[in-house]
Order: sequence, then structure tokens, then C-alpha cells
Amino acid sequence: MAKTKLTILHSNDLHGDFLPVVQDGQEVGGLPRLSGYVKKVRAEEKNVVYAVAGDMFRGSVIDSEYLGLSTIDLMNTLAPDVATVGNHEVDYGVAHLLFLEKCARFPLINANLIITMNNTRLFEPYYIMHIGGLEILFIGILTEEVISSTKTEKVIGTFIDIEQAAKEIGIICDNYRTKRTDLVVLLTHIGIEDDRKLAKMLNPDWGVDLIIGGHTHTFMEEPEVVAGIPIVQAGCGCKQIGRFDIEFNTDKQKIVKCDWKCVPINENTADNDEILEAILDKYKDQTDAKYKRIVTHFARKLTHPTRTQETEMGNLYSDLMQWESSFDIMMFGSGSIRKKELGPLIEYQDMIENTPFDDVLWMIKVTGAQFKRMVKYIFRDEAWDGHTEFYQFSKGVRLVYRKSTHTLEECSFNGDPVEDEQTLLIALQNYHYANFDEFFNVPLAEVKKNMKPRVVATSVNNIIEEYFATHQNLDAQVEGRIVILE
Repeated sequence: MAKTKLTILHSNDLHGDFLPVVQDGQEVGGLPRLSGYVKKVRAEEKNVVYAVAGDMFRGSVIDSEYLGLSTIDLMNTLAPDVATVGNHEVDYGVAHLLFLEKCARFPLINANLIITMNNTRLFEPYYIMHIGGLEILFIGILTEEVISSTKTEKVIGTFIDIEQAAKEIGIICDNYRTKRTDLVVLLTHIGIEDDRKLAKMLNPDWGVDLIIGGHTHTFMEEPEVVAGIPIVQAGCGCKQIGRFDIEFNTDKQKIVKCDWKCVPINENTADNDEILEAILDKYKDQTDAKYKRIVTHFARKLTHPTRTQETEMGNLYSDLMQWESSFDIMMFGSGSIRKKELGPLIEYQDMIENTPFDDVLWMIKVTGAQFKRMVKYIFRDEAWDGHTEFYQFSKGVRLVYRKSTHTLEECSFNGDPVEDEQTLLIALQNYHYANFDEFFNVPLAEVKKNMKPRVVATSVNNIIEEYFATHQNLDAQVEGRIVILE
């Protein structure tokens, strides 16, 4: 039996997490050490592929200060063999992403991001890699959230339905998978739940062998096999990397052995790549000069452990946005807070990295009935899997929701029940306002009849920075604004 050994390494959702941290006296993660591991495996093994399943950008000032150019420079040194587009790749605009693609020295693929006027794909949908006598077909699939990120770019669209995405995979396999194709790998950025749905929809004759995913930052101890297809993710950031060790029977064109593990990136598993470290230090020195200044301090470390519950940082940020404002309630997007913990000393860099999605603030007027409809939709069953938008509410709001009966048992503001006919002034970040119908299941056109929406601030981070500059020893508690009953 003729066998070929193949090693596939993969990362996802790096999010500008380039710098190492110290845990238990040991340096963990960091892009230089991740690169060191990839280089070590490439030296030890004969046939090695390294793939990235989206979201290289956002999360650090090293990325945002250079609008992703620094990230592309660093990724070129990391040298993945192939990468797919994630939803945060479009944060700086689709036109800028196309510019960044030209700067990349690795293929960036996506099959279902299109120009709507003529149904033309924006990127190469697939990449065929020849290695060790094997031919591997990679296909890139993106999350439907890209539509949310590109609402203002009317000519850009995507197949937002998983069934349509599956059909697109079939089209590519029918046209580009030949008798010489040994492996078909889906490089997705749609989240673990949609990966499961997608696997069930794939025709076995298309020959999809693996799904390497991203978007939900899922840490796994072993692959999840759905419809015979292993699905994997490698969490997020640079502290770990996924690794397949595959034996392939070239006579029968099939995998005969497939081992997978998630490898920690630390001093025991890899040395730093000195070249990448030098490039990273160059960017870090430049950003430190601008961002390493103290803006405030907290009374203690504050946390934001998950986006689907009331959190300490969620209360702090929603309250400071509502401070001395012209609106009643701030609904601050949970996903806009990027760190799980912050403080007690806050540097400008910490502030910017924690709320990197700086945008305008809209004020709208809703009736009590509309507000309760919005809240019930936010708390729908899908919310608890972390796949939908969730919100932190400013002080005065109390919401009690029972999952089992899907009932809002309490909805009050400043101690009084919210009545259907009363009106409330609500503030939302631009991303949430632009996707109002989708995120709240209440038509924005209906809400506009109450009052013409208006921009009340041009920069969320301007408000945060001023509040931090004028307030010290900040603290916040989880106080029962959101109560979820099982």
C-alpha cells in the first residue's frame, strides 16, 4: 500500500493577538513563537501545510494603527500556505481589503463573497496545493455576518444561507475537483454550529474530507465528526495551533489514518522566530510611543467573561455612554467589548484594544411595546450559543427572562414597569443601527415613525476617553440588570 504522510497545521481568529503573555512563570503564545512552531514542524516533517481560517485582523493597536498593513506584513513572514476571509477582514472596508490582498504573499480565498450587480466573485474561490505528490483543493466559505459589516457597500453581497453555501461548494467541486484531487478541505469562517449544518448538507460525492473552521473561537479536545467529516477549530489567538497528522493511501485515494490535536504554544513546544520577532518589535516600538500612556485606573480588575450575560465591564461601558446624555438607555453591544478582563491600570492601548470598533452613536425613540419585542428577540434560544448579537444595558434597566417559556417576566426602567404606550430614547452604535431589522426583529421603518433618528456622537471612543480622563478609581458590579431564569 502506497502511503503519504501529510501534516496540516491551522489557526483561526488571530485578531492581532501578536504579543506573548506570561502564565505560571512561562511565556505563552505570541506570533513569533507560533511562527517558531510552524517552522519547527516544517523542518521535522516532509509534507506540511499551514492554513488560516479567517479573522487575522482587529484586536490590537498594532493592527488598527496601520489599518491591517502591519498584520499583512507579519503574516507574510508567518507564511501560511492559504487563508480564508473572516468577517473582521472587511472592518476597514472591502476596497481596503482588496488592497491588503494585493500585499499578501499567500492566497486569500473565498467562494461566496460577490459583487451583486454581475454576480462576480470578489476573490478566488479555491486554491489547489500540490505537495508530496498529493493535490489538495481548499475552498473558502465566509460567515453571513459579513453582510452586517458591509451594509453601506451596496454592491457587495454574500450567500448568507448555509444551503446556498453548500450548493456553491458543490459547483466548485464539480468543476475543479478532478480524478487527480486527493483531498478537499473546507476553510470556513461561519462558526461551529453552521459548520455542523453545512457538513450535513454536503453531497458525499463532492468528496469533502475536512472542515477547518473559525469565528466562534471554539476550543476543542478532539474533532467533531458530522456526516463522516471531521470539524475542527483552534480557539483563538496565538496560544495554540491545530494539527492534523494524516496518512493517505495514494492507491485508493483515501485517508487511512487521521490524528488531530490542539498544540499549546509555549516555551516547551517552540522557540521564537527571531525574524518575525524583530518585525513585531518594530511595530510595537512605534505604537508604544503613542499608546503607552495611562488614561485612568479601576478600583480593581473588571471582567467581561462572556457576551451572553450582564458583566462588570458591560455595566461600566453602558453607563459611561449614558452619562450626561440626551437618551434614556444605552444598549452597548456585548461583542464591542473585546477583552475578558481589564485593569486596574488602564493605558490608552488597553482602552483602544478593548473597544476597537469606534463608530457613531445613534439615538432612536421606541415605544415600550417595541422595546419589549426587541428584548425578547435578543433573548431568543439562538442567543445562548453565542451566535447572535447581545447587549449590555445602562443603569435603571431590569430585565427578567425565563428561557423555558420564552417569557419576559419583568421589563422595568427606573423601578417602574415599562408600559406598551410609553416611549424610551435608546442609543445604539452604528453597526447595530445599520442592522436594526436583523438584530432586533423590529422594522426600523416602524421605529422612525416615532422620531427621526439622529446621530448624538461621532465617536464612541471619544466618549470613553473623556470619561476615563475625568474619572478615576472606577468600579462596576453585576447587579441584576439582566436576569435569565432557566
